[in-house]
Amino acid sequence: MKYLIKNAKLVNEGETGIFDVLIENELISKIERQIDLPSDCIEINAEGLYLLPGAIDDQVHFREPGLTHKGEIYTEAKAAVAGGITSYMEMPNTNPQATSVTELEKKYSRASECSLANYSFYMGGTNLNVEETLKVDYSKVCGLKLFMGSSTGDMLVDNQKVLEDFFSKSNTLIATHCEYDLLVKENQKRIIEEYGEDLPTYFHAIIRNEEACYKSSSMAVELAKKHKTRLHVLHISTAKELSLFTNRIPLKDKLITAEACIHHLWFCDNDYKTKGNLIKWNPSVKTSYDRDKLFEAVLNDTIDVIATDHAPHTLEEKNMKYLQAPSGGPLVQHSVLAMLDFYHEGKITLEHIVKKMCHDVADLFRIKNRGYIREGYAADLVLVNTDIKTKVTKENILYKCKWSPFEGHTFKSRIEKTFVNGHLIYDNGKFNETHKGQRLTFKRK
Repeated sequence: MKYLIKNAKLVNEGETGIFDVLIENELISKIERQIDLPSDCIEINAEGLYLLPGAIDDQVHFREPGLTHKGEIYTEAKAAVAGGITSYMEMPNTNPQATSVTELEKKYSRASECSLANYSFYMGGTNLNVEETLKVDYSKVCGLKLFMGSSTGDMLVDNQKVLEDFFSKSNTLIATHCEYDLLVKENQKRIIEEYGEDLPTYFHAIIRNEEACYKSSSMAVELAKKHKTRLHVLHISTAKELSLFTNRIPLKDKLITAEACIHHLWFCDNDYKTKGNLIKWNPSVKTSYDRDKLFEAVLNDTIDVIATDHAPHTLEEKNMKYLQAPSGGPLVQHSVLAMLDFYHEGKITLEHIVKKMCHDVADLFRIKNRGYIREGYAADLVLVNTDIKTKVTKENILYKCKWSPFEGHTFKSRIEKTFVNGHLIYDNGKFNETHKGQRLTFKRK
């Protein structure tokens, strides 16, 4: 199909203007102020709508294989597309874990069959598989994931020699989950001894506290500097950790980068009273001061990208007592809408949202021909209406787990249409599933 998007308010590379965009052969073929309708072309009147590059989420957990009672590639990618995310990078802590080339490629094969969004999957590191991770072709894989803090799944890398090996030998970007596990366990033991095991969720921010995050993040940064390793620290949750990163050099020259997640920009520890385990994440949601400082860091480019850490669990699992309930929650359907709410509040510009959710993700991972609205680039595009609201209800939640921490909230914008590789996959609540997403590729040295 060929599409001509007419009179869109195109947001791209720091500017917004009225343009027509022609889509042919899965690519953006022409961007001009005025394009005449070619033959055999579908015209879309986008007057009054904003046209954004599709968001790229560099951290999701879609739970397949092995944990598909929580979510699966098909359902979660579908929710992502409805939320304006056209590409994602998925984590290795599934069952079996993606810690061998064989298991990693099985996930790519499965995504090619069912994912409506473009995809990449991280190779997972463990205390036992350094050499296996060196076999990966990282021109076709987004990076290597190290859990320097235990979370869902048993993939903690806590052997110092192994960490040295990963940072000294790896020929790709290393993405880390940073929480110092021994300190977390000490904190939990102390809290249980003092208050018992029937704890409110508020204690999550005390058990997985600032010190645990900073101790691990600073260790990762020290290793990266020592070995000149490309390091990307995921889901920064504290103001203190921001001192480890810089905005004084361009992104293309940064050796060490950082990510913020929607839940750490939106919620704070006061919200545990009403949300409870629904906002139990690792790292924990912390104070309003931390939240505000993280937002400042997004605005001043100390933090480089915005993601979700989408990690669904069933409501039955989340309704267990705090210590038994798993950490994580679903976010991909509502992350762009959440950032657009911040735009409505005057906290961030549309141009900066696009920079943090599209341009800078593509640049940080060196993704080929995506993340921008440019001629010759893949037509991953989203049309947004900032004048029509979206109320989150159980009926319109697309995640397999069928809940959201935003349930009951009314966002101030609506995702109208989502194109993936030039195909109109999502159109005002309706899906065209005849085309699947593509494997992301990377410009690696």
